[in-house]
Amino acid sequence: MLHRRQLLVSAGIGLGLSPLVRCWAADSQPRKRRVLMFTKSSGFQHSVIKRDGDKLSHAERILTELGHAHDFEVTATKDGTVFDSDLGPYDAFFFITTGDLTKSGTDQQPPMSPEGKNRFLAAVAGGKGFLGSHCAADTFHSRGPGFETQTEREPYIAMLGGEFIRHGAQQVAREIIIDPAFPGLAGLGKSFEIKDEWYSLKNFAPDLHVILLQDTQGMTGTDYQRPPYPATWARRHDKGRVFYTSMGHREDVWTNPTFQQIVLGGLAWATGNVQAEVPPNLQQAAPGAGVMPPLPPPKPKKKPA
Repeated sequence: MLHRRQLLVSAGIGLGLSPLVRCWAADSQPRKRRVLMFTKSSGFQHSVIKRDGDKLSHAERILTELGHAHDFEVTATKDGTVFDSDLGPYDAFFFITTGDLTKSGTDQQPPMSPEGKNRFLAAVAGGKGFLGSHCAADTFHSRGPGFETQTEREPYIAMLGGEFIRHGAQQVAREIIIDPAFPGLAGLGKSFEIKDEWYSLKNFAPDLHVILLQDTQGMTGTDYQRPPYPATWARRHDKGRVFYTSMGHREDVWTNPTFQQIVLGGLAWATGNVQAEVPPNLQQAAPGAGVMPPLPPPKPKKKPA
């Protein structure tokens, strides 16, 4: 039985596959996949996941529409108590969240219980898929200074494979394609440009399979004064499959065919709909990933009145 705060959208008849999203199809896996999309904001609430009453948010609507078109089912919720219920029916979890999700925080929606958080992490380790977009890396945080690498990482961050530091102004930036063979990358060439709010990231898992690299050359702001670093990746977490992309802040990114293609490819892999090899390549793809950006300049002191 669905919780009253959950919005279930059942995928309908497939509408045909465009060249950009053909990556979802897999003849050997006919079973409809089920995805739990979690959009709670215990920290900053992004406009793409803000709801008007019980209407789906922009990001929730886009993902469920993709489900209608490509025959997978999305359950979208902000209610953390869902993780205290049966997680068995879901093939993957999709997070676009912020903050400590065990606290009600900014959106005042019911938080995860500590037991629910543990059940979720165990479900991923046990074989479920996980996808994170953008602020999923600004969810929970490792103890220690923001501009330092931590050796002991928060369990969610250890599962995700990377952690938010800061971001600068929204801008057009180039994404370098490291693995063009990964599902969803077909036809995108060697790189592409898109405007978004780009996260500066740290605490990368050593077993990351880097898919897209953030090209920091020419980017504006101290947050990007560092060597190129992973922006989209995949990794195996015990028996589970984890996929993350730093894209997803802007509404127009969610309607961008390139972003949708990449998300569908990540979903197809994370749910086991298609297969792909994800060997660790962090050192080869981003040897300077551990270099921190400079500390931001101190804010000017207010003059006494």
